[in-house]
Amino acid sequence: MTDLAAVRDFLRGHHRAILLTWRPDGTPHMSPVAVAVEPGGQAVISTRDGAVKARNVRADPRVSLCVLSDAWFGPWVAVDGRAVVDDGPDVEEALVAYYRAVAGEHPDWSEYRASLRAEQRVLLRVDLERVSASQLG
Repeated sequence: MTDLAAVRDFLRGHHRAILLTWRPDGTPHMSPVAVAVEPGGQAVISTRDGAVKARNVRADPRVSLCVLSDAWFGPWVAVDGRAVVDDGPDVEEALVAYYRAVAGEHPDWSEYRASLRAEQRVLLRVDLERVSASQLG
C-alpha cells in the first residue's frame, strides 16, 4: 500500500480529482475538482462558499479524493481524510498560492483577486488520513 508521503508527491504533479462528500441524507456527492498540496501537507481545493461540497463538508467533514493522471489508465490514488472550509481573513492569499500550484502565474492577479471576492471563493483544507487504493506503480 502507498504511504501518505507518496500520495502528497503524486498530488503535487497531478491536480485532476474527484471529490466525494456526504449529503445530509447520508448519500455520497461527487464533484470534479482541481487539488493542490500545501507545504504543510494538506490537500486544498477551491470552491464557492455556497457550493454543495462546501455545505456538505460543514455538516460532515469526511471526504475522499480519487486523484487521476492525464492518462486514463495511468497512475491514480484514492485517499480519505477530513476537511474544513476555510473562509478566514487569509483565504485570499491561500487561494493565490493554490492557483499558482495548479496553474502557474495568472496574467492579471488583481482581476483574479476580484473574481475570488465576487464568487465568494473558499478553500477546502483536507487532512489526508489514509490511502484507500492506489495504482502508483
